Amino acid sequence: TSSPHAAMTKKRRNGGRNKHGRGHTAIIRCSNCARCVPKDKAIKRFQVRNIVEAGCQRDMRDASVFEMYTLPKLYMKLQYCCSCAIHSRVVRVRSRTARKIREPPPRFRGPRPGDKPGGAGGAGGPGAAQKK
Repeated sequence: TSSPHAAMTKKRRNGGRNKHGRGHTAIIRCSNCARCVPKDKAIKRFQVRNIVEAGCQRDMRDASVFEMYTLPKLYMKLQYCCSCAIHSRVVRVRSRTARKIREPPPRFRGPRPGDKPGGAGGAGGPGAAQKK
């Protein structure tokens, strides 16, 4: 009664790729280990950093002749293979049911203006060590 060609189970509905309808995609090199990865399979993230670290920013602001000069930012597109993305915790391993969730996780920003410093996670909070 069962057919000889039973459908194999699929781990992901897209097969781990974003290729739909294209036969071949270009390869890119992983930013971490230089492994060849198909461009649609690579895990891509934008990293936005200040060109100057926080310690030197005040010195440059004081030495600058321009008022309110904003330093440019460094925009880097990082492309990882699956192994490096999991190892460096860019993506996490999820359970079978959690893999079905397609919306991105909530973004957490820095403290809002008006929040008192040392609020969440500060000394004396729920995880603070007790001294005796």
